[in-house]
Amino acid sequence: MAEQLSFDLPERIAMGADDFYVSSANDVPYRAITGSPNWPDGKLALIGPKSSGKSHLARMFAHDTGALILAARDLEAATNLPDAAHIAIEDVEHLGNPAAQEYLFHLHNHLKNTGGRLLLTSDRRAQDWPITLPDLASRMQATTSVYIEDPDDALLFAVISKLFADRQLSPAPTVTAYLAARIDRSYNAAQQIVAAMDAAALAQARELNRGLAGDVLAQMDAAQ
Repeated sequence: MAEQLSFDLPERIAMGADDFYVSSANDVPYRAITGSPNWPDGKLALIGPKSSGKSHLARMFAHDTGALILAARDLEAATNLPDAAHIAIEDVEHLGNPAAQEYLFHLHNHLKNTGGRLLLTSDRRAQDWPITLPDLASRMQATTSVYIEDPDDALLFAVISKLFADRQLSPAPTVTAYLAARIDRSYNAAQQIVAAMDAAALAQARELNRGLAGDVLAQMDAAQ
């Protein structure tokens, strides 16, 4: 039976709870976000590498609690704070705007006073966030942090499989295993190989098989 060909279809990124694969690399953050609501001081920092599932967990948090998700780079000084009882701020490493920092400071205090929860995501530790407002910096650095670690073998296989599925592609599991065994054990490497496989299959009208996988890996190695 011929394996699936690649077509230029839009990504449909699955963000449901059933689409999140839990392993030892992300079990602690997963339990912190989906389990007990009793975060210390009502706030939690979710730290992990790029493409490690932070946005996925933030959306699960929003689904479970009705939280509003905001991007740190889009925050601006505002008179009115959101009506949502809980808030998730994504990519706090981009919180460089002084007006945005002032806004987050007031939002933090508002949620603390109202019993709301504040989830913060970043690929950097809180002490490395570009926050210049002293009162906000001290509050952020006092936030309990949970960490997504680099993927283990099982999680890397699952991540590659999901990335293919998000692109509406379904190579044989043997192809996914072949790729997982030959790339760096990182979420970014998984993103890169799936994108490269999709592009190569489309450009060359080839099947998503081990032959294409070997060629793509060789090309990526040669380009380094």
